[in-house]
Amino acid sequence: MIDSHVHIGGEADGFEMNENLVLQSMEKYGIDISIVSNGDSAEYEDGSIKIREEKQVKQEETLARIIRFCRANPRKIYGAFWCKPNHELLTEHIEEMIAANRDIIVALKVHPFLSNLSFSDEKMIPYLELALEHNLPVIVHTANNVNDSPMRVYEMACRYPQLKFVMAHMGLGTDNKLAIDLMEKAENLYADTTWVPVATTLEVIRRYGSGRIMFGSDNPIDGLDTYASNSVGEPSVYQEYFGGLKELISDEDYDNLMDKTARRIFGIE
Repeated sequence: MIDSHVHIGGEADGFEMNENLVLQSMEKYGIDISIVSNGDSAEYEDGSIKIREEKQVKQEETLARIIRFCRANPRKIYGAFWCKPNHELLTEHIEEMIAANRDIIVALKVHPFLSNLSFSDEKMIPYLELALEHNLPVIVHTANNVNDSPMRVYEMACRYPQLKFVMAHMGLGTDNKLAIDLMEKAENLYADTTWVPVATTLEVIRRYGSGRIMFGSDNPIDGLDTYASNSVGEPSVYQEYFGGLKELISDEDYDNLMDKTARRIFGIE
């Protein structure tokens, strides 16, 4: 079982996520592999208030922490480079770090809301060119704002047809319809299940097959038991993915959703 959407870091933006918590939750809930990005790359609080300079962490440092986590947990932890496109430039050192660790860095992560920057902004181009050079799929936080709308991801998917783009959340806080419909227009658009209702996942599988969507969770955003309940104790949607969904789709589709699609997209053997 692969979770394609996991985090460490993020303290400056009010989160408490760390390496031990990720590993403990994986063990408790039977997750074999996590693809992890570092929330310390957040540039803004709530998408509009810039995090104070003394709390900002350089993207080279956030990437280095991810690399250390991956190397300490081979074949269990893989990394996504969470970039800071609004206020930092892509450096030669970062490119060297990616190239030297391409076996464990399997994606580029972009969070337009926490960067206060449209995903289709020209500041994104150097990072997408980096992804293109190293064949890195691009995981993009999507919600219901101008900057992080699934439409912005679609625009860049059309501009970069050689790249694979994963719409994380499929438009968080929406009915997911826009994200679902856009997948018909661009075959290089993929989706993850992070806070996505099972009904949406079933619709994606019905329309496009199980090769276009993968399991993701935001673990451990609500603590050790993110897979079981949210921060106020309400049952998590992920319990449906672990349980009842198995009865609604074929074994092949379930294996794709929970494991094989992520392996194929991110090149994990």
